[in-house]
Amino acid sequence: MDFNPSSSNPSTHTIDDSSQANGLHNPISSSKWKERWRTLFLAYRTLGVVFGGLVTSPLYVYPSMKLKSPTEEDYLSIYSIIFWTLSLIGVVKYVGIAVNADDQGEGGTFALYSLLCKHSQVGILPSRRVESNLGLEHATQYVDKHNRLRNFFEQSMIARRALLFIAMLGTCMLIGDGILTPAISVLSAMDGLKGPFHAVTKFTIEGLSAVVLVVLFLMQRFGTSRVSFLFSPIMAAWTFTTPMIGIYSIASHYPSIFKALSPHYIFLFFQRNGKEGWLLLGGTVLCITGSEAMFADLGHFNKRSIQIAFMFTIYPSLVLTYAGQTAYLIRNLNDHGDGFYKFVPTSVYWPMFIIATLAAIVASQSLISATFSVIKQSVVLDYFPRVKVVHTSPYKEGEVYSPDINYILMVLCVAAVLGFGDGQDIGNAFGVVVIMVMLITTILLTLVMVIIWRTPLFLVGLYFTVFFVVEGVYVSAVFTKIPEGGWFPFAISIILAFVMFGWYYGRQRKLDYEMSHRITLDRLSGLLVNPEIQRVSGLCFFYSNILDGLTPVLDSFNLEGNDFVSQVTYSLQEHIRNSSDGVSSLSGSIEQELLELEKAKRAGVVHVRGKTRFHINKSSGWFDKIMLMFYEVLHNNCRSALPALGIPLAQRMEVGMLYEA
Repeated sequence: MDFNPSSSNPSTHTIDDSSQANGLHNPISSSKWKERWRTLFLAYRTLGVVFGGLVTSPLYVYPSMKLKSPTEEDYLSIYSIIFWTLSLIGVVKYVGIAVNADDQGEGGTFALYSLLCKHSQVGILPSRRVESNLGLEHATQYVDKHNRLRNFFEQSMIARRALLFIAMLGTCMLIGDGILTPAISVLSAMDGLKGPFHAVTKFTIEGLSAVVLVVLFLMQRFGTSRVSFLFSPIMAAWTFTTPMIGIYSIASHYPSIFKALSPHYIFLFFQRNGKEGWLLLGGTVLCITGSEAMFADLGHFNKRSIQIAFMFTIYPSLVLTYAGQTAYLIRNLNDHGDGFYKFVPTSVYWPMFIIATLAAIVASQSLISATFSVIKQSVVLDYFPRVKVVHTSPYKEGEVYSPDINYILMVLCVAAVLGFGDGQDIGNAFGVVVIMVMLITTILLTLVMVIIWRTPLFLVGLYFTVFFVVEGVYVSAVFTKIPEGGWFPFAISIILAFVMFGWYYGRQRKLDYEMSHRITLDRLSGLLVNPEIQRVSGLCFFYSNILDGLTPVLDSFNLEGNDFVSQVTYSLQEHIRNSSDGVSSLSGSIEQELLELEKAKRAGVVHVRGKTRFHINKSSGWFDKIMLMFYEVLHNNCRSALPALGIPLAQRMEVGMLYEA
């Protein structure tokens, strides 16, 4: 209530204001507090889901570097590089900018691509443009005239295809992350056994790591509902204990470590080490591992909770932990191979080993679950061939498991551990997927700034220059590691990207054909009144992506108690009752139409889906020929959609169709 000086009883207003200020009997204030507590609780939960890969990176960053006779100045410079990488990419790019580029709450590279498709014609097929809801009220003519970048993509099919492939490659890099994060995290945690037990060999560490990973993957089919409540406490214990050890190490070994925050140490490092310093960036880039999850997991939490968790827990924890590691290494120059466990005090060695192992398992679980989620979303959006997806929790829609993908991940993950074995080699492989997905996000986010946000070009140029240069330098360094292990995730990601692109291209060509040959409701009415058409009692469900009309499969043959059928028939009954024109003149009155529907339901149900193949003309371009032949291979080897829906075999029907390409 506003204070009114002319009021005869100003004290009344003062008391009311005071009560409102203190939140007494004020439902609005109470709801704000509830929202704040909910955000804080979500921020706590993000520790076990979003930041597992990022906060466990101190386990393997220093061991991944091939340092030769390092000096005090080298370690100070490396810490400076780590600090500014975390600050620029973690704080500025992701927390400050990227989390604002969500697509209806969803994040990730596909979200950025989806945003671009909604606000411009950058998809492979023409799409209906949607006006921006970001306060941009410029006329379309003005935008088209001045937004040359958008016009370039709209007018170039090659550019649009390249943009889609880049978005898919970013998603596939995240899947590659799901292979290497478990491998390097568990292997690095198991390395802690070599300290107390000098007789433990490298082969033993690899074997134990492989066993842990196999058990972890075999447990996926049971879901994580029963143990997920432990994830956040475990990661919270790790997040708060490692900086405490870091502070102890700083005080014991090198109290002036924070002088390394000055950027001039970075310039001195490259001036002093030249090419060798540049190559070491392949190891320092791992300090930012998992940052993409802050953006990709937006749909599971919210922007504010992720920002709070990172700025007030993860970021200071990493800064202090790396400072403590570096302080120890300055006084023990050649211990970088065991950069984490060597700086842990003996009195807390075993508790930290247990926490580190559990944290590595939780981080691995988070990435595996995220991979399942990405695959599921890609299948639902028709970007990926159909695979079996099982919901492991009746309460959490996002908790899914794919046996097909799970065993592929398990084989590749164990192969990475046994094939590379050494943390440096896996680090080489890991660095490729870490920085590539970040560079892809930078490119797509720049397009969003220009095309959708219409950010001033000066700010866009500043953003793109800074991050493209920083990440580009990192990319150039990690690409030199491709012969030393980097080829592994890069090859997997490229193959997966081609699979996704080929599948999506074929599905879009199929949809394009069906849209141009669809059966309209008027044509359906004509078919139904045709005396030559034989009608059989029962219900027939046709599955198609066409929203306005029916699939051409319907034109290929004569027409012919589960919950799904009941729901659909109930909806049809309601539609018939609410129709003023009696819905259809074919059966007479509304009552007669309802009777016919019930009679058809009792007669039986059949589910029809088309089994489509393309007939590729000789006149088709080479690109169409290659992509559609590849799609045919994928389509013939993926799961059918009808079994995935749980439809009994006796009620399924697949009709072959030959589409002309």
